[in-house]
Parts: sequence; structure tokens; C-alpha cells
Amino acid sequence: MKELNQKLALIQTELKAKKSSYNSFGKYYFRKAEDILEAIKPFLIKHGVTVTINEELIVNDPVPTIKSTATISDGEQAIHATALVGVDLDQKGMQTAQQFGAASTYGKKYALGNLLLIDDTEDADAQKPSKAVSKIKQAAKPAITKDQMAKAVEYVAAGGKVDAIESKYKLTDEQRKNLTKTL
Repeated sequence: MKELNQKLALIQTELKAKKSSYNSFGKYYFRKAEDILEAIKPFLIKHGVTVTINEELIVNDPVPTIKSTATISDGEQAIHATALVGVDLDQKGMQTAQQFGAASTYGKKYALGNLLLIDDTEDADAQKPSKAVSKIKQAAKPAITKDQMAKAVEYVAAGGKVDAIESKYKLTDEQRKNLTKTL
């Protein structure tokens, strides 16, 4: 077990999972389970380990509760970390499958975070950026072209997020309005 603990400690120390998503309502960046999974991949072969996630419904009443377990294994030993997440069945605008999916995604993220020592509490990246930082970030983005805007409209119409477009391109208020009309 000592060797697996050492491998996990190295991964925990070296792993950098970026916050690739932006919440425009709260004005902060956050990481998703996918960001963590993408960041861990280079370490799997390097350290001869696998990482898996298992989920199970452990309580159904009064609030459905999902237990997510993230496991790192070297084929002989394993270390587990868990997260418990309730499913909000009263969440407006979502079908039951979407409510369970959202809870599942949240549980995976926190189980992985627990295993890999990723602290997702408020930090400098999660805080509201200053106006100067926001202007610098906005200025660094290219303006969206007419062709790119057409593709962006198709993307949003198919269920894509306006935030994803805004993370890549500088949008005018009019362009943003046209994209949100697509929803």
C-alpha cells in the first residue's frame, strides 16, 4: 500500500486541473469533472495506475442520494474517496433524468476532488474578477466573425452554452442578444 500512497501523493502534488468553465451569472470560473479527468490522464501511464468512478443510489426517500466513489488502483491495491449528493427533484426546467445527471456530475467532481486533494472552495480564480482584469481578458479575445457567429448560433440552438462562445470570442451586446434568442 505504501507504493500506491506514494504514487497518489505525487499525482496530488503535480496535478493541475484548470477551471475551463465560466459562470456568467456569478461571474466566476469553475472546473468540471471532465477537467479533472482530462488533467489526470497523463499521470495514469506515467505512474501505472487507473482511476475509476462508481456511483450508486444509496437512499431514495425523502431525497434521492447518490454516492460517488473515485478509486485509484495499481492493479493490486486501491484507495477510495467518496462524495454524497442529493438529487433536487424540485429543480425547475429539468426533467428527472437531467436532475439525476446534474447530481451525478456534481458527485463525480467532488469524489475526484476528495481523492486528488483538489480544493474547490472560493479562491482567487473563483472570485469575481476586477474590472481591469475583465477588460484585459475581453481585449485578448478575438472578435467573432460572421461565419463563426453563424456556427455559434447553430451550436447554441443544438444545446450549446453561450458561455462557451464568450470564453473564446469577444461578443457585442447585440451578438450576445442574438445568441440568447436562440435558446
